[in-house]
Amino acid sequence: MLLTLISHSLSVVELRPLGSSAGEDTEIVLDDCLQCGQGGHSPANPSREEPPGSGGGKMGPRGRQSPSSPLAPSQGSCFFILFCLRLGASCPQACQCPDHAGAVAVLCSSRGLQEIPRDIPADTVLLKLDANRISRVPNGAFQNLPQLRELDLSHNAIEAIGPAAFSGLAGGLRLLDLSHNRIRRIPKDALGKLSAKIRLSHNPLHCECALQEALWELKLDPDSVDEIACHTSAQEQFVGKPLIQVLDSGASFCSTHRKTTDVAMLVTMFCWFTMVIAYVVYYVRHNQEDARRHLEYLKSLPSVPVSKEPLSPVP
Repeated sequence: MLLTLISHSLSVVELRPLGSSAGEDTEIVLDDCLQCGQGGHSPANPSREEPPGSGGGKMGPRGRQSPSSPLAPSQGSCFFILFCLRLGASCPQACQCPDHAGAVAVLCSSRGLQEIPRDIPADTVLLKLDANRISRVPNGAFQNLPQLRELDLSHNAIEAIGPAAFSGLAGGLRLLDLSHNRIRRIPKDALGKLSAKIRLSHNPLHCECALQEALWELKLDPDSVDEIACHTSAQEQFVGKPLIQVLDSGASFCSTHRKTTDVAMLVTMFCWFTMVIAYVVYYVRHNQEDARRHLEYLKSLPSVPVSKEPLSPVP
C-alpha cells in the first residue's frame, strides 16, 4: 500500500501538461494538497477553475487540467507530499532555519530555552542559542553536527559543561562564544581539544592554578581576551583585575600551589628521615643490650684450671 502511494505521488509530481512550467505545476499541486489537508476537494484557487462547458480532458485558462485529470492529487498523495516536505524542512520548534547560499543557519536567540534543542538539522553551519536560560551543556550535545562552524552560547546561565560536551566538533568548529555566562572554572577536558576561537569574557571566573594551566591550551579570541577578569582569586590582590594583565605582570597562580607542594614534600621527607634515625638508634641500643647480656653470661661461667704437667711424648 505504501509503495502504491509513493508511486502515485511521484506520478502526480512528474505528470504535467505541455506548455506549463515546472514551478507552475508545483504551485498547483501544493495548492491542491493544502486544500485536501483542509478537508475539501475543490481547487485551492477559484480563478483557476474550468469555465462552464469545458471538456473533462480540456485545459482551463492557465493550462490546468480539470479535477478529474491525473494531475489532481488524491488526499493520500497530498498527505505523503506534505509529509516529505516537512521532513526536508526539519527545524527545532520556536527557531528559524534560513538557508543562505547552501549554508543552514539555526537561529534560536531569545526563545526562552532552558536546554539545548535535540532536533537540530545535521547540516547546520551556524547555531545561535544566545540570550536564553540554558544552565548546562551536557555530554554529546552537538555530536551530530559535523558541519557546525560557529556556535553562540552567550548570554545564558551556563554553570556546568560536560567533559564531552563538544565532542565531534574538534576539527570543524571555528568560533565558540561562551561569554556572559556563569562559568567559574574552565572545563579543560571539554575545551582543550577544540581548535576554535573561544570567547570567555564576562564570566565569574575563579583565578587559580587550574585556570592558568587551562588557558595555556585554549585558543582565546583576541578581540575579547582583555575582558576576561578574575571575579574571585586564591590571591586577593588579583580580584577584579583583567586576567591577561595579571599574567603579563609576571604573577603566577601556580606559585602558591608549588610552595604548598614543596612544603608537603619537605615535611614528608623529614618524617621518613626521623623514622630511619629512630630505627637505627633502636637497633644499636638493642644490640648493645644483647651484647651486655652475652658478656654477663660469659662472666658467670665457672673457670676451668689449666694443668701444668708436661705432656708425654708421643711414641
